[in-house]
Amino acid sequence: MSAFDELAEARYVNLETFRKNGTGVQTPVWGAPDGEEIVIFTNGDSYKVKRLRRNKAIRIAACGVRGALKGPWHEGTARFVDDEAGKGSAMRALRKKYGWQMMLADWGGRIRGSKKNWKIIAVRLGAA
Repeated sequence: MSAFDELAEARYVNLETFRKNGTGVQTPVWGAPDGEEIVIFTNGDSYKVKRLRRNKAIRIAACGVRGALKGPWHEGTARFVDDEAGKGSAMRALRKKYGWQMMLADWGGRIRGSKKNWKIIAVRLGAA
């Protein structure tokens, strides 16, 4: 199984972003395959977004809900999906993989008004 397939099938992925001093910060998140990338949604004010604005390099691995690794780390780069077509495609991929749970998160985000602040992160495996 390829690294991409392993991450695409994992229920959770551990996304490691890097502080200014190079220290890695690991965060377990949902990730779904969308084309040749793994897409993730998060709050636009989160620290992982702030770290990614400075440094697009990431590491990613399959993990459990609390972040315990279930596979090896893979190097990659991240980008923010800003175009509406890309955001729509990413949300469809997340809904397809996570079903009612993603629908509930989507609905809750709309009700709270926080969905307008969501950021979509697309991860591509391999060195920059």
